[in-house]
This record gives sequence, C-alpha cells and structure tokens, in this order.
Amino acid sequence: MTNKPRVFVTRRIHPEAEAKLAEAADVEFWQESTPPSKQTLLEKLPAINGLITMLSDPIDAEVIGAGVPDLKVIAQMAVGYDNIDITTATTNGIPVGHTPGVLTETTADFAWALMMAAARRVIEADNEVRGGRWQPWGPDVLTGMDVYGKTLGIIGLGRIGKAMARRARGFSMQVIYFDNHRDPEAEAELDVEYSPLGELLTRSDFVSIHLYYSPEVHHLFNRDRLSQMKSTAVLVNTARGAIVDPDALFEALQSGQIGAAGIDVFDPEPIPAGHPILKLKNLVITPHIASASKETRQKMAFMTVENILAGLNGQPLPYCANPQVYDSDRS
Repeated sequence: MTNKPRVFVTRRIHPEAEAKLAEAADVEFWQESTPPSKQTLLEKLPAINGLITMLSDPIDAEVIGAGVPDLKVIAQMAVGYDNIDITTATTNGIPVGHTPGVLTETTADFAWALMMAAARRVIEADNEVRGGRWQPWGPDVLTGMDVYGKTLGIIGLGRIGKAMARRARGFSMQVIYFDNHRDPEAEAELDVEYSPLGELLTRSDFVSIHLYYSPEVHHLFNRDRLSQMKSTAVLVNTARGAIVDPDALFEALQSGQIGAAGIDVFDPEPIPAGHPILKLKNLVITPHIASASKETRQKMAFMTVENILAGLNGQPLPYCANPQVYDSDRS
C-alpha cells in the first residue's frame, strides 16, 4: 500500500518529466491520443489528489466538484486555461497551474510560418507537385503575395505579439497593433504604431491574432470585421479558434473577400470531418500545433510537474493561474 499522493494525467508527457513525477506520486497516465471523456474525469477525480490537464479537457464546475475535498491541485500543460472553471477551483481552495512565457518564440515562429505559407501558396504548390501537376514556369503560375515591405496588423501586443513585431523588422514591414491598452514603451522599442481595430483591418496586408480568449472576444472576427479587411489580406490565427467565426471565415475565403488565411486553431476543435472550409485552396490549416517544438514541449512538461508537486506538498505553485487562492482574506 503506497502513501504517495495520487495523480491522474490526461495525456502522456515528456518521459523525463513523467519519471520525475513518478518518483513522488502514484501516477496514472491516460494512454489514448484523444482526451478522456468528461465521464471518465468524473470517475477519476474522487480518487486523486492532483490532476494534470490539457487544453482539450473540460474541467468545469461539475468535474472540479467531483474531486472535492481531496483534490489539492490542477496543473495544466498550457499557457491558456479557458477550459478550466477558475472561479470554482478558487472557491474550493484549489490552485491551478499553467506554463506562462515558455512558448512565446515557438508560437511566433509558427505564426510567421503560417503567414508565409498562406501568402506564397506553399501548401497548394506542394499538393500540386505531389499530385503530378508540376506546371511549366509561367508568369501567373501559383503567384502569391509579397511579405517584405508590407503592413502587418497585430491584434494583441502581448509576449507573442511583440515577438511577431520583432520578426517583422527583418522584412522591413510597417507594424501596427490593436490592444485594449496602449503600450508606449513597446511602441518606442519595437517601432510599432497603435491603431483602432477598424482602421487596422483596412490598412493591414497581414493580420495576426494574438489575444487571450475571453467571452468578450468570442467571434470578434465576424462577417463585419472580415469585410473591413483588404481583398488581398491574409488572416493568421494562432490564439484561439473561437475568436474567429468559422462560418464568416469560410464565406470570406470562398468569396474572395479576403485573400487567404493561415490558422492553427478552429471553432470547434477538432474541425468536423468534411467541413467545407477544408476544400478551400486559400486556407492553410494545422491542428493546434503552434507550440509543438520538442524543446518547448519538454519545458512545458517540466513546468507542469513543478506545479503539481508544489501543490501536492502544500506549497505555492511557481506558475499559478489563480494566485488569489492563497489570499488569506479569500471567502
């Protein structure tokens, strides 16, 4: 009989991080590549002290309640945590960990890759060649859009947005940004210009979304917003799928209202099989892999294990999403 705390992990993580966790806890790893169902979580929670989650896990009030009072900590292997009912966790005295700051450059790299691929029709060209359709060189064959010297509009000038602005320097781009709050220091350091959202959309050749998700930005990019963009513009989204209305995006791409899009996220995820947007040639779409470099995923795994072990030992989480849980005045 073990006296170790019990931890359930909703996916396999980095082997070295798993080994570190197993030294201190009795660990069960979900072995499937797809997430455990909500029913599975409800069945597991009453018998565990720590829960390691992913963005695709529905950690709502019902799930959290199933673990009370023995659940001591939830540690998410992600920067975002909008899948977790933070209010319920805090009310029940459960700290929630995440992995801030670790994926900034990796995600910016990927957003830039999507932008380039969409602008220069890289995936479309690759498919042509693989399909035996290597067209002879011609003035109009698979012509795309230049990136160098164009205007980049950044929606959300946080860590990743700033990393995009730095990359834009090498392409001599004019960078404008929209955020809820102006950042004069970043404007001076990065040579970026603040712009109201509507004006940004009308001016930008490329629009890259880097907002945190909240109900206030749900389907921020709807038909009206997309109609404000240039007909040649490229939309990039590596933030959250629900920021962009999928029906409006399909219509804008199909009609030529915007030129192209490169997206790593969708609403819902995974995208339903046979969704009509998948037939569009002016869309580059990937399955939420912007942080998927080996180095970054390893760092995320170790940060997650640090969080879970701290919580199990009754110590403050080093990377805590709800630090108010430690407020002695919390009701």
